[in-house]
Amino acid sequence: MGDDPSRPDGTQDLRLPWEEDPEELYEHAPCGYLTTLPDGTIVRVNQTFLTWTGYPRAALVGHRRFRDLLTPGGRSYHDTRYAPSLSMHGDVREVAFDIVCADGRHLPALVNSVLSRDPGGLPRLIRTTVFDATERHGYEQELLTARRAAEASERRVGVLQQIVADLAAAPTEAEAAEAVVRAPGPAFGALDASIWLVDPERDRLFVAATTGPARPGDEEMPRASARPVAEVARRGDLHVVGSVPEADEHFPELAETMRGTGRRTVVLLPLTAGPGSDSGPPDVLGVLVFGFVEQRALSDSELRVVRLLGHQAGQALDRARLYDATRRREQRATFLAETTRALEELPRLLPRARRLAERLVPEVAAWAEVRLRVGPAGVVADAGGPAPDASALAERVAAVIASGEPRFADHEYTEPGCAVLPLTVRGHVLGTLALRPAPGQRLSGACFLGDLADRAALSLENARLYEQERAIARTLQRSLLAGDLPADSRFTVETYYQAAGQDLEVGGDWFDAFRITGDKLGVVVGDVVGRGIDAATTMGQLRSAIRALASAEAGPARLLERLDRFVDRVESARMTTVAYAEINLTACEMTYACAGHLPPLLAEPGSAPRYLLDGRSGPLGSRAAGERIEHRIRLTAGSRILLYTDGLIERRDRPLDAGFEVLARAYARCRDAPLPGLAARLADLLVGRDHGDDVCLLCLAMGTEDRLERSIGADPMQIALLRKDLRGWLAAHAVDEDSSEAVLLACSEAVANAIEHGYRDDPFGTVRVVASVAGGAVEVRVADRGTWRQTREEDSRGRGLRLIRQVMDEVVIARGEGTTVTMRRGRRDGR
Repeated sequence: MGDDPSRPDGTQDLRLPWEEDPEELYEHAPCGYLTTLPDGTIVRVNQTFLTWTGYPRAALVGHRRFRDLLTPGGRSYHDTRYAPSLSMHGDVREVAFDIVCADGRHLPALVNSVLSRDPGGLPRLIRTTVFDATERHGYEQELLTARRAAEASERRVGVLQQIVADLAAAPTEAEAAEAVVRAPGPAFGALDASIWLVDPERDRLFVAATTGPARPGDEEMPRASARPVAEVARRGDLHVVGSVPEADEHFPELAETMRGTGRRTVVLLPLTAGPGSDSGPPDVLGVLVFGFVEQRALSDSELRVVRLLGHQAGQALDRARLYDATRRREQRATFLAETTRALEELPRLLPRARRLAERLVPEVAAWAEVRLRVGPAGVVADAGGPAPDASALAERVAAVIASGEPRFADHEYTEPGCAVLPLTVRGHVLGTLALRPAPGQRLSGACFLGDLADRAALSLENARLYEQERAIARTLQRSLLAGDLPADSRFTVETYYQAAGQDLEVGGDWFDAFRITGDKLGVVVGDVVGRGIDAATTMGQLRSAIRALASAEAGPARLLERLDRFVDRVESARMTTVAYAEINLTACEMTYACAGHLPPLLAEPGSAPRYLLDGRSGPLGSRAAGERIEHRIRLTAGSRILLYTDGLIERRDRPLDAGFEVLARAYARCRDAPLPGLAARLADLLVGRDHGDDVCLLCLAMGTEDRLERSIGADPMQIALLRKDLRGWLAAHAVDEDSSEAVLLACSEAVANAIEHGYRDDPFGTVRVVASVAGGAVEVRVADRGTWRQTREEDSRGRGLRLIRQVMDEVVIARGEGTTVTMRRGRRDGR
């Protein structure tokens, strides 16, 4: 493109059709101009600046410094950053200051300054331009507000995302509640928060989690309550109480709480699993409550996040509730099954009631009581504590028994503060089950408690029926056991029966002793298979059959054959074991036979006990019974025969032979003991009082011993048994009544002295008594190996030895390794 000489030169200033006044341009420029001295004193200012700030020119020129027109913060920045930078660099660009106008307004401004120096380089003046940044400041504030809102929204979304992640990892309702209750603080700046969950089984709301000082479970309310939490739970709408006066108007109770806790705004958010239907509000699973220390109006975006939080929390709670419900059902089913098994292990009513109460604490409640209307005094068993007020509990129990309907805890911490459920069986209220929760503990749902009460009632009713049957069977068994045993100077019979201590039902063990003829005695011990009333009835039938079938001519073998035919008609008697013996009192012979029963044990004077292993065959009615056989032995005077049932020696943890050895040794140790109480002593030694099987013993002592030899323990209670044995021995030797009474009195006093003085510090000592009749006199010797405290011939009891000398003809005391008292009394009437 060539040069066009006719075109104007663009590099030259265009000439305006009017003259531009430089002063006018300065005064009314689109920015403020200030000229100041180096110390900041204003020496010139244009009209634009004066118009913006409202100052008259005379108020500024020569009177004010530029820094004086700034806010306190601006003056601080002027001194620390602006002035040093201007002095060092010679200029500053776009420094933001707020200029204080004449009317107090703040004018946002951008300031540019240039420092002019003289030829010597010293500061001469400062030229400053001021641009009005009001619109820019507003725009910046809008941007800052939007940025802050975006950051807050991002923070809330981040918190919400974290809460959603936490909820996804929370399998239980409690863990989900803990995750939700932590959200309002970081998301909205809330002071505190608490979450109330709905218990649909009891139609109540309870505190499940909180960030405040209260503990979860400390408070609950009916869903029908007028309190705002319950109202939100019913309606399902978000409710924001914006101020304390608003709370005063609608919820006075909440207003008092807000004043007490320093909260000015409270949000009540329903936790819902989904939107409500056209016919009603959504299903509310709980209510999240959080508050602010300042009065706060939530923005639309915040409210959207709040509602989203409620929806997400509701869905998580719904999932957790389903999981919890499944887990609780499994746990409750397991607990009910284990409780039923545990109760069935104890057949008796009172132990079963106690175990029930113990199993319920603390798994179900802190205190539990089972109260049964059984017997005149009833049955009561409790566990845990503390127990409620007795009168309030009694009133509630009476109401439940009268109505047959359960009464649950009122949860207002008024007495009795417990649930009482009826124990109902077949329409009859057997008793009540009372449960009191610990502080903060909630009782399980009504459905579970009802199932528990039903199972407990059935188990306790079974125990009651079993005990009733047991009492009937016991009465029947006692009535069928031999009552008055035959008495004869030629023999003595001692019997003992002990029921199983660990079994509810009675067994079929029995004994009997009866005269077949005047000179023939029949004794029997048997064991019927089975337990309960049937076994007791069968035992009575067999006992009667044995008495009816026994005869002088038949003998034991023939009797067992007849019993086999009897058993063919009585099926419940099959496999019964029997040890039967007939004793000829004139010939001192015993014929015996055992039908599957344990062998008798014979102890003869001067010999070790031995088992009678002959005359054996199978149980009654068994195919393996074979031919019934019997065996005959001769008995010497003083012999003792022991018949017994298997409960005495059989144990699961030892062989049967070991049981035989234990019995033989125990019987040998007791061979010199008085016959009265011997069977009971053997049972105590071998099985104790709490044995799992019935024990039945019959001990027969034959003839009259020439010498009575007995050893008794250092126990005054043994003296009565010795007197009974000695009395029978004296009667068998035809000692006259006066002499017998004198010997009994003297022997008792001598044995009492030996126990009291010889074995005062040794309860395991033994006193030996030997009595004999020779030369028309009765001689009794009482010996001990104890250490007597007295050295005088007469003991400290004084009259004891004097009494012995008064009733006996001769008394000799010998001391050595112990003390021996020998007493003689002539066989005559009187002295």
